[in-house]
Amino acid sequence: MNIGIRAHDLPMQSLESLVEDILHRDISSVQLALNKSFDFRTDPGFLTPGLANHINNAFRQANIQIAVLGCYVNIIHPDINQRRQALNRFKEHLRYVRDFGCSIVGTETGNINADIIYTEENFAEAPFLAMVDSVKELVAEAEKFGAIVGIEPGVNHPLHSPEKVRRLLEEVKSNNLQIIFDPANFLTSDNYLNQNEILQEAIDSWGDRVVVLHAKDFIVEEGNLRFVPLGQGWLDYDLIFEKLVSRKPHISIIMDEIDQDDIKKSSEFIAKTNNKFI
Repeated sequence: MNIGIRAHDLPMQSLESLVEDILHRDISSVQLALNKSFDFRTDPGFLTPGLANHINNAFRQANIQIAVLGCYVNIIHPDINQRRQALNRFKEHLRYVRDFGCSIVGTETGNINADIIYTEENFAEAPFLAMVDSVKELVAEAEKFGAIVGIEPGVNHPLHSPEKVRRLLEEVKSNNLQIIFDPANFLTSDNYLNQNEILQEAIDSWGDRVVVLHAKDFIVEEGNLRFVPLGQGWLDYDLIFEKLVSRKPHISIIMDEIDQDDIKKSSEFIAKTNNKFI
């Protein structure tokens, strides 16, 4: 098990400062979204093996693994030109991900709106099929470079339920497609009381395809989910660790939507929970 954070949950800064910041937090891995983490330009075509190796070396010398190269783009953008730009940007990350010392490029599945907002229109069949087409294209590119497309499901996207994830995996028959699993992403103020049933379905259906676990916690306040430090909310982490994490030694667990002041205690909570099921 490797405990990490999303680098963009820290302030945007230089490469050297970011590595130093993470090093002092006793964190062993990171999800790195280049355009959200660094104070340099990330225009299309900016990536090269040299830049990727430069970034990889800085993290590796600090004994920090780049677990996921984040490229969160709208792969079903309603503007076809913008969708094409998004897919091309993701493909660029796939080509160079190995130079980062990493194998996974991660994204969510987007939104039928240009702005990523919650809408049940995402749950219709047409957005799902558009998403399948985009994922197939990305996976075909990943297969050329020995890379993994890591897809993160969530209720704000067409991939909004464990059943839809299973359908995607059936439609895209490639092991170069894997899942970044954030259990809280399936939960809403309407269904959170059924979380054990929902999460058990996910683990039973496609737990073997989970390559990274995102970790955040929640409570429901005034009818809305509100994120809180790990261990201070209502997510059943005992279920997640017993049924999933215990089967995946050294899986990267990336703390998500976390305040930097809560990193230490949340990391300690993950380690303590893991020790129950070793």
